[in-house]
Order: sequence, then C-alpha cells, then structure tokens
Amino acid sequence: MTSPKQALAHPASSAEAAPGSQPGAARGAHGRGTPPEGKSPWRSRLYRWDMKASPYVFIAPFFVIFGAFSLIPLLYTAWYSLHDVQLSSLDTQTWAGLDNYQNLLSSDFFWNALKNTFTIGVISTVPQLMAAIGLAHLLNYRLRGSTVWRVVMLTPYATSVAAATLVFTLLYSWDGGMVNWLLDFVGIDPINWRESDWGSQFAVSSIVIWRWTGYNALIYLAAMQAIPADLYESAAIDGANRWQQFLHVTVPQLRPTILFTVVVSTIGATQLFGEPLLFGGVSGSKGGSEHQYQTLGLYMYDQGWIIGNLGKASAIAWSMFLILLIVAAINLLVTRRLRKSQ
Repeated sequence: MTSPKQALAHPASSAEAAPGSQPGAARGAHGRGTPPEGKSPWRSRLYRWDMKASPYVFIAPFFVIFGAFSLIPLLYTAWYSLHDVQLSSLDTQTWAGLDNYQNLLSSDFFWNALKNTFTIGVISTVPQLMAAIGLAHLLNYRLRGSTVWRVVMLTPYATSVAAATLVFTLLYSWDGGMVNWLLDFVGIDPINWRESDWGSQFAVSSIVIWRWTGYNALIYLAAMQAIPADLYESAAIDGANRWQQFLHVTVPQLRPTILFTVVVSTIGATQLFGEPLLFGGVSGSKGGSEHQYQTLGLYMYDQGWIIGNLGKASAIAWSMFLILLIVAAINLLVTRRLRKSQ
C-alpha cells in the first residue's frame, strides 16, 4: 500500500500513466525525421539537412553520368550542326546557321541513305517479329528442354556484331559462298550480294534478323505467359482450335508488346551501323560502290570521319534524332488509341 504522499512523490511511469497507453510512449515520442532533443542547434540543422539531402545524393551519380556522357554531347552536337567545322581544324569554327540542314535536304546521298534505312528496316523488322511470335508460341507449350531452347535462341544476341557479320560475309561471298552454292545447286544463277541493290540490302537485313529474332521471341514469350489461362479455356469451350486461339486470344493480348518491339526495332534500324559497315569491307563506309546499302548511320560516319565535315555529320545525327522523336510520337498516339479501344 502506498500513501497519497508517496504517490505524489513518485509520479506514475510511462506504463502506468494512462490505461491503454504503450510503454515508452510518454518519453521522447519524436516523429520520423525529427532530431533528438538535448542536442546542440548545429547538430539539429545537420540532422535535418541529412534527411533532406540524402535522397538527392543517392540519385546524383546517375544524373552526373547522364549529363557528362549524354546530355552535354547532345547539346554540343547541336552546336556543331549550326557551324562549319572540319575534323582537321576543330578550333576554327564559322557560323553556318541552318546551311548544313539545307544541304542535307538538297543532297541526293541523304535521301538515298534515308530510303535505304527505311527499306532495310522494313525487310529486317517484319520477318524478324513474325518469326519471333511464331517461336514464342511454340515455346509457350510444354516442351522437353525448354530452358535449353531459350538459351539457344538468346545465343545470337550475345554474339558480337563483328563476328556475326564476318560469318555472313563468308556465306554471301561471290566466289565459294554457301548461299550461292545452294542457289547454283537448285539451278539459280549466283548473285553478287555486295554489288546488287536488293541483294545487298537483303544480306544486311538477314544479319539483323539472325541476331534479334531470339531476343524478341523471349519478350513475346514472357508476355504470353502472363495471359490468363481462362481465356484459352473459354475459347476451347466455344470450339476454337489452336490456330484460332492464337489469332483471337494470343495476338490481341500481345498488342502492347508488339507495339513495343516495333518501336524498339525501328529505333535500331534507324541507328543501323555495324552490320553494313563490316559487310561492305573496304567500301563499307560508302555503303557499297554505288551507295546501294548506305544507311543514315554510315552516311554520318562517312561525312564526319572519312570526309571530315563534322558540321554536316552533326546535322545528320540530329536528323536521326528528330526521326526517332517522330517514331516516339506515333507510338504514343497508337498506344492511346489502343487504350481507348479497350
């Protein structure tokens, strides 16, 4: 028993302060981010600054690297595109305004490179994505060794551009190439793949198809595995066979993924450089003896590093950037319409 005087002399502890209160709730109940009491003012300010500045410090390396290696070169290229700059005399720059862009619009080589980029992009993208959907549809079923097949499909993507292009160059060789040997075996005249217009573009496109089909197939496979099984069961109950299920269930569910792969493949086709450069050999930067497969990337390289006109090369780079912005805008419009239709 405690007397009233003893109760006044010994105040209730935090656990006895009020019914239902948590132990320790009465002492030092500080909110998160509030500096502890009893510290000096400068330590309180340092604590508050630490709580506010730490997130920005954590994400700062990304923005520093992005600014140093992406944003500053992009802006510097835009500055170069408005000047007459030669590779041999970088310190000597004369203002040219939009002359470099006007020269591009009046250049037959630029329009030829743009046309070649478009045709090679179509020839390589359409068969590539169609084959990728078909392979993903096969792998979506339970197959023996499915993991092994997925690794095999991803192997071409892991192969370097140089190695793949050199192998295909031997396959398409005029004298002794396996492709011409097969054509001759079935009674078709051999084709000079490097010198013909459509032949050279088809050869370059085949390299792109071989390297990227497996990569896109794995993307489609991941999207197919996310499709609810109830849709296939409902279609099977309605009497739909495997092909009808693929057309009316799988393909509609893959529309966002198909749109994504089309945009990524278009960006890759616009920036195509390594395959045609190595395929052409000595005349690789020219895109063949008659520029028959010279892409925008090769045209930019030829103007900047072979001829040495960095101002015009910068204008070509920004033209490619504007094309990619147009592709991104079209992607955005199509995506919005798809969402509204759904």
